[in-house]
Amino acid sequence: MRAAAIMLLASTMFGSAALAAAPALLLQPVATGAAPAVAGAPTYGSFGFDDTGMDKSVKPGDNFYDYANGGWDKTTQIPQDRSSYGMFHKLQDLSLARTRTILEKAAQDRNSKIGLFYASFMDQASVDAKGIAPIKPWLADIKAAPTKAALAAELAKLERMGVGGLFGSGVGPDDKDPTTYIVQFGQAGLGLPDRDYYLKPDAALAKIRPQYVAYVAKFLTLAGEPDADARAAAIMAFETKLAQVHWTRIDSRDADKTYNKWTRAEFDAKAPGFPWKPYLTGLGIDAQPTFLVAQPTALTGEAAIFAQTPLSVLKDYLLVRTVSSYAKYLSSDIVAANFAFRGTVLSGTPENQVRWKRGVNLVSNEMGEAVGQDYVAAYFPPEAKAAADALVHNIIAAFGQRIRAVTWMDPATKQKALAKLAAFTPKIGYPTKWRDYSTLVIKPGDLVGNVSRAEAFEYQRNLNKLGHPIDRTEWGMTPMEINAYANPVMNEIVFPAAILQPPFFDPKADPAVNYGGIGAVIGHELSHHFDDQGRKYDLTGKLTDWWTPQDVTRFTALTDELVKQYDAYEPLPGQHVQGALTLGENMADLNGLKTSYDAYKLSLGGKAAPVLDGFTGDERFYLGWAQVWRTKYREPQLRQQLLTDPHSPGQQRVDEVRNMDPWYKAFDVTKGETLYLAPPERVQVW
Repeated sequence: MRAAAIMLLASTMFGSAALAAAPALLLQPVATGAAPAVAGAPTYGSFGFDDTGMDKSVKPGDNFYDYANGGWDKTTQIPQDRSSYGMFHKLQDLSLARTRTILEKAAQDRNSKIGLFYASFMDQASVDAKGIAPIKPWLADIKAAPTKAALAAELAKLERMGVGGLFGSGVGPDDKDPTTYIVQFGQAGLGLPDRDYYLKPDAALAKIRPQYVAYVAKFLTLAGEPDADARAAAIMAFETKLAQVHWTRIDSRDADKTYNKWTRAEFDAKAPGFPWKPYLTGLGIDAQPTFLVAQPTALTGEAAIFAQTPLSVLKDYLLVRTVSSYAKYLSSDIVAANFAFRGTVLSGTPENQVRWKRGVNLVSNEMGEAVGQDYVAAYFPPEAKAAADALVHNIIAAFGQRIRAVTWMDPATKQKALAKLAAFTPKIGYPTKWRDYSTLVIKPGDLVGNVSRAEAFEYQRNLNKLGHPIDRTEWGMTPMEINAYANPVMNEIVFPAAILQPPFFDPKADPAVNYGGIGAVIGHELSHHFDDQGRKYDLTGKLTDWWTPQDVTRFTALTDELVKQYDAYEPLPGQHVQGALTLGENMADLNGLKTSYDAYKLSLGGKAAPVLDGFTGDERFYLGWAQVWRTKYREPQLRQQLLTDPHSPGQQRVDEVRNMDPWYKAFDVTKGETLYLAPPERVQVW
């Protein structure tokens, strides 16, 4: 499925009204006269920055991350149930604790669906007593499939209940006709995080492969199957063939390459060898006239591999996929076997989360907006939303000024860019229309049933969009998430309530820190709509060529420099940041930071910012930026991020400051220092 939302931080890879200001308002000048901070002490330090986490023995120009965060880095231990830890994770812990309070109270109400769902997960004794029995009927149906066509029907049935299958599919707006929903298809089917885990000649990855085969064998054994080792090896060989036809993540983020419209008949013609009729019928989409296919050669290749693979191996593959997908909801021995590989081997996490945290995550994922209503009522006051709305307004206005100032864009294209900005929709805090879960059945003591019904409910909810107008009120995140996203097809940015907290946003903090924190985050998401992929969508959200060839050439020359800059970073020996994979996020960081800096300066109304505790306004702005990216990683998790994630690690995100002229002046950075770039080498796009 094409990913319409571009996440701010996605380490794994779907009241009052949201602000919907008129275009004239969005392009007004930034409000001047920085609003004073709300009375009271900020959460961090004396002005919103934790200066005890600094390491002032480091020169800012040599390592700005360590200068701002080195003390924190030395004293912070990654929790045993985390593969990485930083300010995002600290807020996630707070959100988990708050949501736990909501769910434990709900669990006392026999009429509360979220309470019943949570209680069914927390009843570990009952779950342990059932073992693998809740999914035994599914496994039996897989084993009984007499043909590949019958197995394809089973695959479809299980996908509707959340079992990861051979392909990825979903429903979303048609990128070239964003007023219409369409079924979207993409490559899938790998048990390891990425094709590189199967194919790349890397010693660390090579060490993981036999451990994965052992994991697969363990799950075959748990499913009651004999000869597990040999059968696991056959599954590994099958998945390796899938990996060989998969597209790279760099190609898969290209909006033009991944827009391929197939008719229903073209599935049979272009990807023969897979039983599309029973599969698409089982998914409820066989009657659809057209589909979007993200990686057509991968689907062709996967279909051919399916045809060449013995039915027995395909059955074993689906058995393992089923147990793996539901392992978290089965008995403790299965949970432990799953975590030992997926948590410890792949991410380096020593311990699984305590059960209540996993229960909170489950209910938040499956019934997020039901939980979100209570979360917003308890933890997101109207004044927090009003303050965030004002910040968003200022950042949008500042970005409009940056568009006007660029010299590389054709004047006519520039007017179209400003029109796109004027048509923008920010969504702040929570949806204006909450999701209706009235038809979802939740039963006491039926954890696996509750999960499968919740997955089927969500699948059907999305399927029901077909043939109906686009729902522009829909959110792709819950209010409890510490994240944000940009959706180019909807021309919107979305900020859940939970991220609008310290250190990102603190109404009691100095404005410079807030602009360096949440201001730059807002600018980041806004800038996604003008990054190397987001810029391909017009003001209506349509994927179309609205730039001149000269615009594209000049723009690409600038972005190529950013790719080269990030290609040079080497967070692990021999493992560099992939500049092409992370280009969109790095551009968003760069442009978001510059835009927020402009908004901060304009908000001062020409007056000098006060010096607080010896720090100038500019210093506080950049320290606010550095603070939000405080992050420590376990090595396996960092390696996985470098291979699979379009976001650069925390330190390299902080390093965007080296492209900003005012940073050099603020911290007296001079030639010869490690981060120094000569003025012509400092990348500026917007």
